[in-house]
Amino acid sequence: MKLIEAEIEKRLAASEGWKREDGKWIAKKYRFLTFIGAIQFVNQVAEASERLNHHPFISIDYKMVTLRMTTWHDGGLTELDFTAAAAFDGVYVRE
Repeated sequence: MKLIEAEIEKRLAASEGWKREDGKWIAKKYRFLTFIGAIQFVNQVAEASERLNHHPFISIDYKMVTLRMTTWHDGGLTELDFTAAAAFDGVYVRE
């Protein structure tokens, strides 16, 4: 179920580095010291996404990975987007 605006703002405030984009997305950039480190992170994101059955848009720009989340079938942000965001943060290891 799509979250109401107040709930989205509350969850964003509790989520380090995640930002709202175009009203219906949350996004975060992760920086790495090496390209291999970025790719290893993307592989971990893929595994977490499969477990949750909720998949982000992933952009890899050399040593920076950008993840974007929304829930299409609910028309915006849901609890699952923030659950996935927390899972992705959980696999991120600063190099």
